[in-house]
Amino acid sequence: MIQLHYLPGAASMAPHIVLEELGCGHTLLKVDKAGGQLGSPAYRQLNPNGLVPVLVDGDLVLYESAAICLHLADSHPAGGLMPALGTAERAQAYKWMAWLAGTLQPATNIYFYPERWADSAEAVAQVKAHAEQRVMTLVQQIDTQLATQVGPWLLGQTYSLPDIHAMMVCRWTRNFAGPKARDLPHIGPWLQRVFERPAVQRVFGAEALQAPWF
Repeated sequence: MIQLHYLPGAASMAPHIVLEELGCGHTLLKVDKAGGQLGSPAYRQLNPNGLVPVLVDGDLVLYESAAICLHLADSHPAGGLMPALGTAERAQAYKWMAWLAGTLQPATNIYFYPERWADSAEAVAQVKAHAEQRVMTLVQQIDTQLATQVGPWLLGQTYSLPDIHAMMVCRWTRNFAGPKARDLPHIGPWLQRVFERPAVQRVFGAEALQAPWF
């Protein structure tokens, strides 16, 4: 059975939702971050970066949230979480997944870990403030995409991996000092639509997440 190493609400949330959406049997293994498990030799053998998520499926060990989501969708095409291969829609899905993992998500990491980029308390606060502003500037692209689609989802009529991954990252803005992703006119209703999906509800319950949901 598939094993997913996770932390509640972290980057492991998207793969967790995908597993639930696809109905894949899986075991959740909560990482003991406070106890140092992420830095342990055993965990570093699974992911040398010492991060979640890690998916283990027999001999396959896979890390990076977007890679895990794409692998699961490709392994279960009947689940319909990615458009057909070779189509323009598939290309757009790849673009959004790459942008979410390579542009938006790194910006949130600077916000949450500003001490990695500065030394003094004043500089750390400045880095955090600039990162918050940068994240919200990027999130506006999601709002614009939703505004221009004929349909309720990022790719139009069909719910897909980009919706799952984007919801996860947008959720991380819920405690920003200034505007949050949910405050944007098209993102707010879209987040509610994603949140209302049964698979998402199950994940929020399993990870014991608390309000504000997003």
